[in-house]
Amino acid sequence: MSVLVVTGTGTEIGKTIVTAAVAAASAHRRVAVLKPAQTGLAPGEPGDVAEVARLAGAHVTAVELARFPEPLAPATAARRAGMDPVRPYEVAEAAEKLAADHDLVLVEGAGGLLVRFDDEGATLADAARLLAAPVLVVAPAGLGTLNSTALTAEALRARELDCLGVVIGSMPAEPDLAARCNVADLPVAAGAPLLGVVPEGAGSLAPADFRARAASWLSAPLGGDRPLG
Repeated sequence: MSVLVVTGTGTEIGKTIVTAAVAAASAHRRVAVLKPAQTGLAPGEPGDVAEVARLAGAHVTAVELARFPEPLAPATAARRAGMDPVRPYEVAEAAEKLAADHDLVLVEGAGGLLVRFDDEGATLADAARLLAAPVLVVAPAGLGTLNSTALTAEALRARELDCLGVVIGSMPAEPDLAARCNVADLPVAAGAPLLGVVPEGAGSLAPADFRARAASWLSAPLGGDRPLG
């Protein structure tokens, strides 16, 4: 697995922190993180790839393909800014170039799997298909996550894409009944293993603490030592 696409069941659910955890757990490897479209930030402001590199360490190469100022879906943000959208082939070409001199390339999407890159309806799923890359799904812990995870997994299967597994992006320190049950139920909804549980607030840890703990949140397919569940 030289390229791994990281998507989510929605936005603001922990994709960037999960991406950083996977990168941190792969500190013995050359890792690149590719963000096809960063929205909602002005030029010069640190984006998601900068956050991944800050948390995961100096072994991470951070690449951002396009940036649009308004916090909208990439296609809408590009249109409103009068800028060219990101195309799936551009994502695939950038990832393949990075894969030539890195052991692992993490491609972090914006929002969910089917958020549009352009007005023709291209999505992160199209880039994953061009790359023939597995997809990691990041999901929230609480009530409602089973439906959105099942829908994302169904969309992957419909496109003949491999769902590597699911990671809970932010598990509360005191999870409620739904969150506790979802640890067991998410793999069933996804038809794929639960490969990690990242604690709430992980992104606020000091980078050294984050790196020291990252492997304990993830299972072996993601470079961690958490029991597979």
